[in-house]
Amino acid sequence: MNRAPLLIVPCLLACRPTPRPAPPSDRPAATADSLALMVGPGTAVWFTDSRQDRDSAGAGCVERVLQIRRDSARTPVPLLYTGRTPVPIDDSTIEAELWLHCKVMDRYRVDLRTGRPTRVTR
Repeated sequence: MNRAPLLIVPCLLACRPTPRPAPPSDRPAATADSLALMVGPGTAVWFTDSRQDRDSAGAGCVERVLQIRRDSARTPVPLLYTGRTPVPIDDSTIEAELWLHCKVMDRYRVDLRTGRPTRVTR
């Protein structure tokens, strides 16, 4: 019996290139969804997507997107990244800060039925 083919297989396995680690990414790792607060019976506000940012001094922060969950319905709050937990106003409204570059830009009242943010005038 010819043993040459049996010797070739281990050589091929030993000579294969070692996998290289993936290059570092500028994109932050995905952040898991986390409960921000419960408002009224059965309505939850969650932090979902996130982005990492830096302030003018170079200090970093994580800014998160809000999502309203009621039963199986999921209502995103559009274009509102925040770094703090929103504050309940009543059973149908919360107030959240809009953050940009780790700085509070404005405050918004968010309708928990529609997800629509409305700027709070000062």
